[in-house]
Amino acid sequence: MTETVKRPYVVGNWKMHGLLSSLPSILDIDRAAACYAGVDVALALPFTLINPAAITVEHATIGGQNCHAAHEGAFTGDISGRMLMDCGARFVLLGHSERRLGCGEDSATVRAKMRATLDDGLAAILCVGESAEQRDAGLAVTSVQEQLLASLPEDLTPADTITIAYEPIWAIGSGSIPQPAEIAAMHGAIRQTLRNRLGQQAETIRLLYGGSVHDGNAEALLSIADVDGLLVGNASLDPRRFRAVVRAAQQASLQPS
Repeated sequence: MTETVKRPYVVGNWKMHGLLSSLPSILDIDRAAACYAGVDVALALPFTLINPAAITVEHATIGGQNCHAAHEGAFTGDISGRMLMDCGARFVLLGHSERRLGCGEDSATVRAKMRATLDDGLAAILCVGESAEQRDAGLAVTSVQEQLLASLPEDLTPADTITIAYEPIWAIGSGSIPQPAEIAAMHGAIRQTLRNRLGQQAETIRLLYGGSVHDGNAEALLSIADVDGLLVGNASLDPRRFRAVVRAAQQASLQPS
């Protein structure tokens, strides 16, 4: 099967970090996006920073970290996809393990949010990943495939813009990552699962690796088969380190395939 060439995608997830005083850091990252124009650079920011960032940046894409499955309604404290769009967001992270584990979001909930997000015109980055216990039991690939299928809307169309981010739960913030062969195997299994569900559309979907990504390992991670980009946590808060990750993605895109 012919491989579709995809632009590298580097997404910083700021989680619950950042105040208005962080805008200079966001501008530094925007300048990095301008310098490395062969890479799609994005930041998933806390809701309070989405609009200030969106009206300030020129090259990076701004997104949210979660949304409600309803377009509007009596859901005190929640934010809809339409509200994110109205603030300037262009994508949203969904299904992150910190939402699944800490907030009790199951795959059915994530699937409903995916559908609402896409209906609202946002792109969706769907996060999937296995626990340490699942990996130790030899169930890593099976559990991620099941989570992926359960989180994807049944009625996806070629017009829907989705990205899949594989983040092993045990790697997030731990400093440890899977072996390159393990990442390649997981991304290959995710790609095949998408092919089985979506056919040719699967070839256009970018697969990101996330979980303890930083400037010291980005180049090696981007050299792994079927890794189309990176989801970066803590290192994205430091413009210097995040710039190095973006630079590694640019260099990887220039390597002969």
